[in-house]
Amino acid sequence: MNDTVQVRRPALTGDGPQDRRSAPARTHAWTPAAARRRFRTGLSVPTAGIAAGHAQANLVSVPADWAYEMLLFCQRNPKPCPVLDVTDAGSWSTVLAEGADLRTDLPGYRVWEHGELVAEPTDVVDHWRSDLVSFLIGCSFTFEWALSSAGVPMRHIEQGRNVSMYVTARQCRPAGRLRGPMVVSMRPVPPEHLSTAIRESSLLPAVHGSPVHCGDPSGLGIEDLARPDFGDPVVAAPDDIPVFWACGVTPQAAVMASRPPFAITHAPGRMFITDTRDEQYRVA
Repeated sequence: MNDTVQVRRPALTGDGPQDRRSAPARTHAWTPAAARRRFRTGLSVPTAGIAAGHAQANLVSVPADWAYEMLLFCQRNPKPCPVLDVTDAGSWSTVLAEGADLRTDLPGYRVWEHGELVAEPTDVVDHWRSDLVSFLIGCSFTFEWALSSAGVPMRHIEQGRNVSMYVTARQCRPAGRLRGPMVVSMRPVPPEHLSTAIRESSLLPAVHGSPVHCGDPSGLGIEDLARPDFGDPVVAAPDDIPVFWACGVTPQAAVMASRPPFAITHAPGRMFITDTRDEQYRVA
């Protein structure tokens, strides 16, 4: 089998700066429950910096007969797909947030049929199925608190933008019917902060850990940083180095490439905010 997969950006986007509502001020001070409550009533914004100090998670929900392969895919590709929780079939609750509803409490969803994006709702109650198994996967937004605390600037937060995400030329290790390329998120980092960014993120392996690449984007097969596949272009300072972390949008790329009959995912950059404190995932 040829495992080289080309993934095109879906026709429905909804993740550019012109497509989203503005977040209210002081979102960093929200509690996770308060953030989820606002998302439940329709607020749709990227979650970087919201409810600071609490872990965020990517979501992918697949039919039960695809769940083992998704679990195996995550196990074989732990950098982009670190699993934080897996639900029972049909359940919309998670141990990561008591009382939360995975069908309503994210600020944006994507609904897929045979690998094609068919809807981008703000809740998936009407799309939910009794056979869906949900995977909550660690998100790099979680380690941004550590980088910021150590003095590393977060350009996308400074600019009020979603983080830039790119489909790479690196193929994930396949698992049964699931295959696809690794997706990465990129943050411009000043050279004097590069070692700090690498060190701090490496202490949080459950949320992608250390970068997979620094510097020339062509090393990942990325042609133009100004044209991300997901999220927004982020303006770098003149001396900034592009730093790339494995990204939890990777299962979406696998859905696009492998074409399961049905799937639900988060909209890129619009994560599930858990009650878990960031530092609980720190290994030292």
